[in-house]
Amino acid sequence: MTTPQIPRETASPAHTDPTPGLLAALAPLLAAESDAEAPAAGVDPSDLEQAVWLRLLEQLQETGTAPERPAEWLRKAVRSEARRARRTSDRERPYREEPAHDPGGSGPHGSPEQSLLVAEGRRTLRAAVTRTPGRCPRVLAAMLDPEDRTYREIAGELGISQGSLGPMRSRCLGCLRRMLAAEVPAPGRRGRVR
Repeated sequence: MTTPQIPRETASPAHTDPTPGLLAALAPLLAAESDAEAPAAGVDPSDLEQAVWLRLLEQLQETGTAPERPAEWLRKAVRSEARRARRTSDRERPYREEPAHDPGGSGPHGSPEQSLLVAEGRRTLRAAVTRTPGRCPRVLAAMLDPEDRTYREIAGELGISQGSLGPMRSRCLGCLRRMLAAEVPAPGRRGRVR
């Protein structure tokens, strides 16, 4: 994909605002990037586009200049907004599905007992991650990071190629799955297991 040519500001007093030319040049790239990122983020592509346009206009207003590499800036902004939207949608719940407020002090998971079980499950998972062999603890910890980083960012942090991260992740998850299956009995099974 070629980088759109963006009009540069000149020192002439008759020069007009570069914003319309910048927006027109970036519109096709933004539409394509938003269409690609929106399904994974669980948002409408037009909402993603609008968020990036707003971010660009805010930057233009604050600095008075366009980004040095507008196409690169736009791609990063789309990914950033998609991650933000994904994190927001993971936290948001429709009002009608929320339980009524319980003045008895029940937690976000319905009851204190349920909250305790969820926390214990997280501790068990984190402890199992640290016992995995080789590079697996670092790979799995990076995957469980709440910042929701991209494969490229995780591969750079671990010092491995982006293409080898997926197979390594699969092997580590398989190892973790086997470890947890040996530690935790399957729900609902009682008595002798054949």
